[in-house]
Amino acid sequence: MGKQFSELNTKHIDFIADQKIFFVSTAADTGTVNLSPKGGDSLRVINPTTIAWLNLTGSGNESAAHVLINPRMTIMFCAFEGAPLILRTYGTARVLHQGDEQWDEYIKLFPENIDSRQVFLLDIAMVQSSCGMAVPYFNFEADRDDLAKSSEKQGKEGIEKYWVKKNQQSIDGFETEIVKRSAIKIS
Repeated sequence: MGKQFSELNTKHIDFIADQKIFFVSTAADTGTVNLSPKGGDSLRVINPTTIAWLNLTGSGNESAAHVLINPRMTIMFCAFEGAPLILRTYGTARVLHQGDEQWDEYIKLFPENIDSRQVFLLDIAMVQSSCGMAVPYFNFEADRDDLAKSSEKQGKEGIEKYWVKKNQQSIDGFETEIVKRSAIKIS
């Protein structure tokens, strides 16, 4: 049976620190619901009611577009080893771009990445745990380095060109503000 909490407790925070993957879900008022797997060293529990996660450059930019329209966000963690557990954090999120005032404060929490696109801050309204007894066991081998290699090859200018070409709108045509709020010059 699931349990609900108003904030993360120490046990939850320790569980999150051990996870190699997490899932982020967002939705605008209409259009497509987005659910994205995230990994690497890209999540920080700031305090019992705040999570920050680093969004690296990818083919879509759905979370940024959705949060601008409707700030609801759910982050889910699953135990793929050890005792079964699913942990969900529900709340409202905001997106920070490189040109935003708080960018420097939060980007320094993460390893330097040439492909750092946004930082999301989730203000937690509710935490829910559930059993996770049907989640299968998986063994972690390693983080993928494909994105890092591709990003290094493109360089910062190439990544920004990619943002202009592929990351300005969601698949439903919603604005992401990546060009405006990251101070990218369109040439």
